[in-house]
Amino acid sequence: MEWLNYHHLLYFWVVAKEGSIVRASEELRLAHPTISGQIHRLEAVLGEKLFARKGRNLVLTDSGRVAFRYADEIFALGREFLDTVKGRSGGQQLRLVVGVSDALAKSIVHRILEPAFRLQDEVRVICKENRSVEAFMGDLAMNAIDVILSDAPAGPGTSVRAFSHPLGECGVAFYAAPAVARTYRRGFPQSLDGAPCLFPGADSTLRRALDEWLDAKDIRPRIVAELDDAALAKTLGAAGMGIFAASDLVERDIRRRYGVHVVGRARDIRQRFYAISVARKIKHPAVVAICVAARKYTF
Repeated sequence: MEWLNYHHLLYFWVVAKEGSIVRASEELRLAHPTISGQIHRLEAVLGEKLFARKGRNLVLTDSGRVAFRYADEIFALGREFLDTVKGRSGGQQLRLVVGVSDALAKSIVHRILEPAFRLQDEVRVICKENRSVEAFMGDLAMNAIDVILSDAPAGPGTSVRAFSHPLGECGVAFYAAPAVARTYRRGFPQSLDGAPCLFPGADSTLRRALDEWLDAKDIRPRIVAELDDAALAKTLGAAGMGIFAASDLVERDIRRRYGVHVVGRARDIRQRFYAISVARKIKHPAVVAICVAARKYTF
C-alpha cells in the first residue's frame, strides 16, 4: 500500500497558499532547498507536476489545483480533530466567502444569502463583487472563495472542474416611471415596439433571453442604454429615461425603492440562479443553508 507523506503535502499546501517558496520558508521556518526538495518528492510519488513557473511566481497546474483542494480539506479536518480530542469549543465564527456575479441584482443576492445569517453558528459573510463568473473561477479553484452565485451555470469551456447547483428560477417584469408605464402598459408586449428601453449588456444571460423573447414576437424596442449595472438601470428608469427589465421575484422591493410601476410581465422568460462550487456535494453549512432555503422558500 502506498502511503502519503503528510509533511510533503503540508509544504506543498503552504507554498500554494503563500504563492512562493520564499514566503512559505518564512512561514514554515525552513530553508528554501528543504521545501523544494520535499515538493519534488511529492510530485515524484504522484507522478504529476504540481507547480508551473510563470515569471517569478509559481502557479498551480491542473493536478496542483486538485491536490490543493484535497490538502485544504485534510488539514481543516485535522484541526477539527485536535479541537474535538482536546475538548475545545467548536463555536468559532464560521467564514463564508462568496463571489457574486456582476450580472446579479443586489436584491436577489440579499434574498439568496439571508439564510446564512440565520444559522445557529455565528457566520461572517465576505462578498466579492463586480467580476464575471469566469474571473472568479481561479479563486474558486484555489479555495479563496467558497461559492459563486450566478444567473448561469459554469461554462463547459472553463478550465476549472466546477459543479453548478440550481437554486431556482423566476419570471421577468418590465418596469418604468409611472407616466412611462401608463403610456406603454396598454397593448403589452407589442407596445414595447419602438419603446425606449434600458437593457443589460449584450453578454448578459438576461439580455440574451430578452432578445430571443422579443425576436419571437417580432418586437423591436428602441434601446437607449445598455447597462451592466442593474442598479443604474433602475435609477435611470425611475427618472423616466426608459423601461427596464428585472426579476418579478423582487417586484415589491423594486416598486417601493424606486417608485416605478409595472409595464407588463413576461413569465415565460425564466431567470435561473446557481451556486457554483468545486464540490459535487456541498458541505459548507452556510452554503447548504442557502441552497436548501432557495429551493424550498425563496423561489
